[in-house]
Amino acid sequence: QVQLVESGGGLVQAGGSLRLSCAGTGRTFSSYVMGWFRQAPGKEREFVALISWGGSSTRYGDSVKGRFTISRDNAKNTVYLQMNSLKPEDTAVYFCAAGGAVSVATYAYRYWGQGTQVTVSS
Repeated sequence: QVQLVESGGGLVQAGGSLRLSCAGTGRTFSSYVMGWFRQAPGKEREFVALISWGGSSTRYGDSVKGRFTISRDNAKNTVYLQMNSLKPEDTAVYFCAAGGAVSVATYAYRYWGQGTQVTVSS
């Protein structure tokens, strides 16, 4: 079992940057695929990015490609999401999640953090 805690959210102007962090507990962090998802008010939870167990493979949602970068440090049990060139439509609660397979589907992820709010002003 792993517990996840996100941090780094906040208010930023359009065009700015933020880096989200997700710290996991437990010695098995490296055995999980890690993903970032987001959910805006009134919308379904949306896939943002994922990274494989060792970090060699990544995948991004179409709306964030070229602007966001996911990375992980298994020695620190932490996954990161560097967000650049932020847009107002990036405003959402961002969640990190841990799962056993490389998948963009929410149901593939067993463990979830509580989320961190990102607000991008125009």
